[in-house]
Amino acid sequence: MDTSPRSPNGFLSALTEDDFELIRPHLRVVDLLQDSTLAEVGERLQRAYFPHRGVISLVVNLARGERVQVAMIGRDSVFGAASALTVEPIALNSAVVMVPGVATTMELDRLRAAADQSPTFRALLIRHALAIYVQTQQTAGCNAAHTVESRLARCLLQTHDLSGGSKLYLTQESLAHMIGARRNSVSLVASTLQQANFIHYSRGHIDIVDLEGLKKTACECYAAVKTQYDRLVRPRSSL
Repeated sequence: MDTSPRSPNGFLSALTEDDFELIRPHLRVVDLLQDSTLAEVGERLQRAYFPHRGVISLVVNLARGERVQVAMIGRDSVFGAASALTVEPIALNSAVVMVPGVATTMELDRLRAAADQSPTFRALLIRHALAIYVQTQQTAGCNAAHTVESRLARCLLQTHDLSGGSKLYLTQESLAHMIGARRNSVSLVASTLQQANFIHYSRGHIDIVDLEGLKKTACECYAAVKTQYDRLVRPRSSL
């Protein structure tokens, strides 16, 4: 059970003491195992997850078996925010653990009850749900308009921020899902980033060694998502 209001997760740490007490008895810590599925599209969502480390990928499943990532959730947010605001919490996307780690979890019904009881709690959930929605919109535009190289740089930067680490384990298949590209394209671009000494990449192990270099390579979508997240989520005075 997570008994500290100063959680490694951004959503939990932003709660007031009273709001945190609404959910504290119902929290428990679990491992996020790589490639484990937390929800399938169309099924009733049972639990919410607040990552401490690791990244949850929201993906769209296509008819031929491809998966394309539309958003990522990490240590600054919560998976299940939008579902906790609805009567029928049906998963709109599949949710898969992309980067393993640790999370606090609770039953979604308990999260909804807290939102119904506290206007400030509900307002924070709404802000986080909107931040994820903004990310999905930006990702759609990015995948349609930007180069594979800039998209991969953007996703690596986002993964670094959300997971809290510069050492990542991401297969070529995972990277292809992240940016909606073919594996051979990902391999070529990863080699280019490695030759530029922005990353070290070997057998799925990625070390980010030059954040500034990646930022210069990434498209504007990386900064746009960060700006919108800060505007929507961080200012507690407006809650």
